Amino acid sequence: MALDKKNTNWRDKLHEIIYEADTPSGKAFDIILLVFILASIALVMLESVNHIDAKYHYWINIGEWAVTILFTIEYIARIITVRKPLKYIFSFYGVIDFLSTIPKYLSFIFVGSHALITLRALRLLRVFRILKIARYLGASNQLKDSIIASRVKIFVFLFAVLVSSVIFGSIMYLVEGEENGFTNIPKSVYWCIVTLTTVGFGDIAPQTALGQFITSIIMILGYGIIAVPTGIVSAEYVKNSNKKDKEDEEASKKGIITERYPNVHLNTQRCKNCHEEYHKDDARFCRICGTALH
Repeated sequence: MALDKKNTNWRDKLHEIIYEADTPSGKAFDIILLVFILASIALVMLESVNHIDAKYHYWINIGEWAVTILFTIEYIARIITVRKPLKYIFSFYGVIDFLSTIPKYLSFIFVGSHALITLRALRLLRVFRILKIARYLGASNQLKDSIIASRVKIFVFLFAVLVSSVIFGSIMYLVEGEENGFTNIPKSVYWCIVTLTTVGFGDIAPQTALGQFITSIIMILGYGIIAVPTGIVSAEYVKNSNKKDKEDEEASKKGIITERYPNVHLNTQRCKNCHEEYHKDDARFCRICGTALH
């Protein structure tokens, strides 16, 4: 029993360091982890520069392996310190941690796959825990909901733009002709899309006066077209914001925690049993499964 208790305490302490960002040790761990992530990305970027790689390839490779081994140990530690390992492994951060660790090992089998180490940049999302700005993610979720709610309107709009591009492209093919670079209708439609989106690569340009006049109309339409999706999403965002404010107001009166409830300061304590991470600062037990929090 004593040995089991000692083992449990060891796992709990390690869990606290790895998953907690409010304690000095937890914050230090996360900051050191972010430094190594940035260092590993820098190493991969330097390796892609030929003259630097030719001169320092050995040391760059040693550095990459050192970081990979460190991340492997960290990944294993995250698994053994939780009660439900599969829940972590298949969680968002669990998948990212795995994908950021495996590319260097795959380089033994697939040549060039080590470049996928740049996936480690996704691990920088952990900065949300350190800076405690996860509470503001409600705004991003609201924007996502607004885009989803506007998807039909946006689709109809994009379809209209596509039809317009085909029509204008066909007209420009007839007006300019092959001698001016508009060799076929698909290429003319490509030109129209590039012009309509105000990108303007310049690989094809109208030469006739009529063609330049039509181009001017397309460019002016382009500015208006860019603004339309923004207006659609903005209107839906305001609508959802007003609705969400009312819901949060009702929830706050009942003492319910919501993502956008401004008066609840959320800590970074993650439950070692169910991995829930939204808890009040003074919470002693997990609000989902009731497991004691540190």
